[in-house]
Amino acid sequence: MTAGKKRESIEGRILIVEDSRTQAEYLSHLVTNGGYRVVVASDGKKALEVMQHERPALVLTDIVMPEMDGYQLCEAIKANDITRSIPVILVTQLYDPSDVLKGLESGADNFIVKPYDPEQVYSRIAVTLESTGRSDPDGAQEPIDIEFAGTPHRIASGRLKILNILLSTYDFAVRKNAELQDAHEHVSALNEELTSSVEELQHANKRLSQENAERSRVEKALADANRKLNLMTSITRHDINNQTLALQAYIDLSEAAVTDPTVLQYIRKLRLVANTIQKQISFTKEYEDIGIHAPVWQDLQALTEPLHTFLKGTGITLKNRDLGYEVYADPLLSKVFENLIDNSLRHGKNVQHIMISTVAGEKGERILRYQDDGDGISDEDKKKIFQKGFGKNTGLGLFLSREILEITGIVIRETGIVGRGVQFDMYIPPEGFRSLQGTA
Repeated sequence: MTAGKKRESIEGRILIVEDSRTQAEYLSHLVTNGGYRVVVASDGKKALEVMQHERPALVLTDIVMPEMDGYQLCEAIKANDITRSIPVILVTQLYDPSDVLKGLESGADNFIVKPYDPEQVYSRIAVTLESTGRSDPDGAQEPIDIEFAGTPHRIASGRLKILNILLSTYDFAVRKNAELQDAHEHVSALNEELTSSVEELQHANKRLSQENAERSRVEKALADANRKLNLMTSITRHDINNQTLALQAYIDLSEAAVTDPTVLQYIRKLRLVANTIQKQISFTKEYEDIGIHAPVWQDLQALTEPLHTFLKGTGITLKNRDLGYEVYADPLLSKVFENLIDNSLRHGKNVQHIMISTVAGEKGERILRYQDDGDGISDEDKKKIFQKGFGKNTGLGLFLSREILEITGIVIRETGIVGRGVQFDMYIPPEGFRSLQGTA
């Protein structure tokens, strides 16, 4: 049957009975495309009213409807001498033996199963209309009582009607079987892909386990090496301290025994050198664990609290702003703050206030900012302050601070204005900070 070809020989329109407006419009669209004229009723009672004014060529009715369902409507049509010859096609979402028996019992001429297949709709209508004018070869049949699944049914349909419904049932079963076969083949293909993926995953897991084992061995070897290195550093530092103490003692003895001004000047320079060595050795003890321990999430507010004690007696006030964040950094992050404050105390001149805060960056980062109101740093010195050895004390403080921050990708820059104090901006990448309130 070709959709779109008008069937002028058909008297009357096809009556569609469907309580769902969407389903009614879709089925009307299909039937109209098949070349038929359509009239729609929203329930069984309205369908009977329509049939009083205009005799339809065929009735397509949904089974599940309020007040009067499709079976009851079909029975009403077949019980009326005037409408008995109008063919009725039941539309259902189910298709099991009980549906077929109920349809035969109510006098239905055929079935259409949801969801609609256009070709199925056209073929059912065509077959049913073609059978309308034909009388059953067996004539009127006596009702047959059948019991199925504990429910009795009384069927009076002839062989032709039963044959049409059985053929519809068979066609539906064949289509469903084909769909199931396609689905089975698709599932089999997916199963093969899944099996292949599982095998690949098992191989990948095996390689990963081997790599993890190797990594564990390397990490253990590095940890052992670090422990030995720290032990050696500790012993060496102890020995150097003993030697510098002896050196300072000999310097004191030399200074007491010498009267030559030139030699005394050399001796004083030797003392400065010895003192510098002593400071550098002491300083290295505080930073011997850089990178040894894994980075951790650290509360900025908690990190800055001990700094108030650090500033006690200096006359300098410390204020915090917007520090409700955790930062992923080396455990020695607190040393960075101590170092910056020490820098303010030693070189700031006239520092009265220090502010530690955070602000949002332009690229999703968070800027951890340290500021004081001292003299600031000259543009020339800004280029050198993070270099190893630059400075008037050990020359290591800011250098090591930069190293600590860079372990987790934090970049530090001095962005202050000379005469207005220092401003150290630490740029924390988006993945390196999180809000304690749950928002970043």
